[in-house]
Amino acid sequence: MNETAFSGQSFQAELGSRALFPDLETRVYLNHASLSPPSSAVREAVLRAMDGYAHKGMAWYVEAMESRDRLRAQLARLMSAPVEDLALIANTTAGILDVALSLPWRRGDRVLLLEGEFPTNITPWQQAARRHGLELLWMQAEDFRLDRERALERLETELRLGIRLVAMSAVQFTTGQRMPLETVGALCRQHGAEFFVDAIQALGIVPIDVEAMGIHYLSAGSHKWLMGPEGLGCLYVHPDAAERLEPNVAGWLSHTDAFAFLTEGAGHLRYDRPFQHGARMVESGTFNTLGACGLEASIGLIEQLGVARILEHVQAWHDAIEPELIQRGFESARMPDADGRSGTLSLHPPGPAPDWARQLARRGISCASPDGWLRLSPSWPNSIEEVPIVLAAVDEIMAKGLGNP
Repeated sequence: MNETAFSGQSFQAELGSRALFPDLETRVYLNHASLSPPSSAVREAVLRAMDGYAHKGMAWYVEAMESRDRLRAQLARLMSAPVEDLALIANTTAGILDVALSLPWRRGDRVLLLEGEFPTNITPWQQAARRHGLELLWMQAEDFRLDRERALERLETELRLGIRLVAMSAVQFTTGQRMPLETVGALCRQHGAEFFVDAIQALGIVPIDVEAMGIHYLSAGSHKWLMGPEGLGCLYVHPDAAERLEPNVAGWLSHTDAFAFLTEGAGHLRYDRPFQHGARMVESGTFNTLGACGLEASIGLIEQLGVARILEHVQAWHDAIEPELIQRGFESARMPDADGRSGTLSLHPPGPAPDWARQLARRGISCASPDGWLRLSPSWPNSIEEVPIVLAAVDEIMAKGLGNP
C-alpha cells in the first residue's frame, strides 16, 4: 500500500466549502469543539479499511500497521514533535491517566489544577492524589482570561513554593481562551515543575510546538478539531520525562519486539522483555484501526490547508459575527489579542444559553452551551456566507421573546 493510502489526498479540501460533507443536514454547523462530522475522505478511508479486512482478513493487518505509522508521523508534525515521542491511544482521558498513574509520586507532591477546566483534565489527577497522598492546588481558569499577567504572577508564586506538575488545557472549552502555554512552560522549566497539556481543543486549529512551549506531556483526542472518528487520540511524552515514567498499566504491545513470538518461530515467547521506551509503552493492546485510517485521512486534509490558514479563516468568521452579536446584547468572551484566540467564539447571550442553543438547533444551526456560555465553533468548511443565516435566526429568536426584557 502506498504512502498516501489513507491521507485524504484523493480529496481536495477548500476553506469555506462543505463539498466534502454532502450529507450534513445541519444548515450551519458550529459545533466542532464538541464533535466534528466526518468528511467524505474520512468515510471512504474507514470503509476502505473495513473492506481490506473483509477481503484479506489477517493479511490486511500489515497495511493497517503502515497506516498507524503514517498517522503517528502526521500527529508529530502537527505538534512539532519527534515521532518516536508519540503514542496512539484511545482518547484524551486515557493519555492523562497513563501519565497521572505512572509518575513516581512522593506523598505531599503538589499538583496545580485549574477550576473551570473540562473534567477530563481534573479527575485523573484527583485519582492520583487519592492513591499517592498528593496535594492539589487550584487556580481559576477564568483568571487567565480576565487578568492574564496577574494570573501568571500567582502561578509563579506557587511554583516558587514548590510544584511537581501543572496540568492545563491548551484552550478552555467554555470560553475558547487560548492559554499562554509558552509562558507557563517557561515558568515550569525555571522552577523545576513538569507541564501537562490537554490539547483536544487546540490540535488541528491552533499551532502547537511542544518543544517551544516547554511541554512535558500532551494528550488529545481525534473527534473535535482533528475532525476524525471517536475513540482515538495521541499522547506525547518528552524524552526527559519518559525516563521518569513507571508504567502502571501495560499490555503485550508495551514490550519491545512484541511480535517476535508470532513471526520468528519457536523460542521467542517471553514475558521478561523490557518495556518500550517513552510514550510507546502505553500502546498496550488491540487498536482502533478503522479510526486510525479515518484520522489519517482527516489530518491529510488539515495538512493540505495548513493550521495557520485554517485559524485565520475561522478568525475571519468570528470577526464577521462577533460585533453583530454584541450589538444585539451578547457579551463576548473573546480575547483582545490574537494569541489568546482559538477556533471557539463563546458569548453570554441575553437569556439562558441552553435555551438559545435549543432555539438555534430548531433553525438548523448546531452549537453548544457549556456551563452557561453559547459556544460557536466553526472550522475550515464553514463559510462567511453562513453569518447572515445565523444572524437572521438570532433576530427571529429575539423577536419571539428570548433575550428581550
